[in-house]
Amino acid sequence: MKRENFKSRLGFILISAGCAIGIGNVWKFPYVAGRNGGGIFVLFYLLFLVMVGAPALTMEFAVGRASRKSVLGCYQELEPKGSKWHLHGYAALFGNYVIMMFYTTVAGWMISYFYRFLANDFYGLDTEGVSEKFSNMLADPREMLFWMALIVILGFLICSMGLQNGVEKISKPMMIGLLGLIVILAVNSMMLPGGAEGIKFYLVPNWEQVKKVGLLNVIIAAMNQAFFTLSVGMGGMAIFGSYIGKERSLLGESVNIIVLDTFVAVVAGMIMFPACDTYNLEVTAGPSLLFDTMASVFNHMQGGRWWGALFFLFMVFAAMSTVFGVCENLLAMIRELTGWSRPVGCIACGIGTFLVALTTALGYSLIRFQPFAKGTAWLDLWDFIVSNNAMPLGSLILALFCCTRRGWGWNNFLQEANAGKGLKIKAWMKPLFCYFVPVGILFIYIYGMFTFPWH
Repeated sequence: MKRENFKSRLGFILISAGCAIGIGNVWKFPYVAGRNGGGIFVLFYLLFLVMVGAPALTMEFAVGRASRKSVLGCYQELEPKGSKWHLHGYAALFGNYVIMMFYTTVAGWMISYFYRFLANDFYGLDTEGVSEKFSNMLADPREMLFWMALIVILGFLICSMGLQNGVEKISKPMMIGLLGLIVILAVNSMMLPGGAEGIKFYLVPNWEQVKKVGLLNVIIAAMNQAFFTLSVGMGGMAIFGSYIGKERSLLGESVNIIVLDTFVAVVAGMIMFPACDTYNLEVTAGPSLLFDTMASVFNHMQGGRWWGALFFLFMVFAAMSTVFGVCENLLAMIRELTGWSRPVGCIACGIGTFLVALTTALGYSLIRFQPFAKGTAWLDLWDFIVSNNAMPLGSLILALFCCTRRGWGWNNFLQEANAGKGLKIKAWMKPLFCYFVPVGILFIYIYGMFTFPWH
């Protein structure tokens, strides 16, 4: 099977950044930053992106580029004979299906709300009425199925057109649109009456809040967010690494992607805080921030119908950029297993994805299930499997694979990562990659298990 390649370096950077930039950048980062001392949290976040995020991302790109295969095949290509590293490939295949079990439904919510704002569906509603709209949507199985199915069809339809003519051709303008929209929305928010106060609370270091939360907790929150924001550990970045040449070194490319991801996360807060401060609403985390708080903000705003539509169009782009990345990763793994063509693989993967995603789409109506605390649903179970288990453990395995003699080994990794022009990994960085990153990831995993709200 001939290996496809990206048409341009810009395509690779934008698509990789798009896979990293997801809904979490918008519905989690601003809330966590505000709660943990604003500017202090952001500084620690940037520090951990450099110390944990960039090395982890570089390692995943390296195994993809060296093997020219997905995470399912990369270990067989690079591991010493007789070793069992390749078992992680099958775990990653399962993990990618789990992502699609809930992400397709959540992405469907974004398209639904984009349409609702265009249709002026929230006209005349108070905050409670806006909140009720979201609850009614969750309880309607036909509506939930429709939007989820639309996302699955769009994702695999684009992938069926090929890497260059489908994924790259659609993702590049979509990502440029996303970056343009977020700037327009942020400027509009900052010009609101509460704009200055909102930005001050968000980005000016708040030592009182740090004392209240505890400096150690602020540092842990920053480390957590820095790790999870890049979507490493599941092979999504390995597959994009497998589609690029050796013209550029991988640490430099990782930094470019981190800059774009961070830009979106930070600027998202510049939309949230000024708008919420103006209308006296609290910045929360998770779905309620978008579908209750922000929907209410736009409903109160002059021209809010159009600002709301633009905001949810931005969210559609953020969600779909991740959907395309996961679809491409799934497709590559299934094709390596079966030898199927792109169109056949897309049909099979699409049907499989639709069937497994039924749990989340119908989990608020026909097949209710509360895996953890009261009010949780299938979505929370799938998110727990991916975010708390598959991503940190997958990243830990990749780090050990790249850094230990029983795996691919440091020298092989270094040679691959440093091939081409750009930022190089220096000899003094070895302890950072080989010791700090695995220990940091292990800490994130254990801490996540201890602090998870099981009840």
